[in-house]
Amino acid sequence: MSDQRGESPDVRQLTEVVTRLRRVLRASIRTEYTWESLPMAQVELLQCVAERDGTRVGELAVLLRLAPNSVSTLVQQLVDAGYLHRERDPADRRAALLRLTPAGRQALGGWQQAHERRLGSALARLGEQDRAAIVTALPALTNLVEALGDRGDAAR
Repeated sequence: MSDQRGESPDVRQLTEVVTRLRRVLRASIRTEYTWESLPMAQVELLQCVAERDGTRVGELAVLLRLAPNSVSTLVQQLVDAGYLHRERDPADRRAALLRLTPAGRQALGGWQQAHERRLGSALARLGEQDRAAIVTALPALTNLVEALGDRGDAAR
């Protein structure tokens, strides 16, 4: 059933929960792991490079849905910080391939571990029924992430 704006209460509640979850994770992790003080756009860019080693700026721009010049600026900041390395693409000498440096990989790993500790601690404070419900929902949430990433449905 939809409300006057055409939204179902479930969709609205999921939107609110996801928004609050992202906000509370970002705020709480800063106290434990100061690397998170990097802008989220830089963190997301590093995550994309970790998932797609040797990617190009243009590919990152499409994945992150950002302007190529914005991605170039973020890349330069991360190169300057020592988290990314550019290397010439052997297939196209005009293009650069991006790779995490050991410092970038270590920082991203620490960020992931800090999030896992934070979530693990919060899950431990929940009742068994809530923990089981969350674990049961993980495959469906993974499918939701995949559906959201599907460009064919982006305009709907």
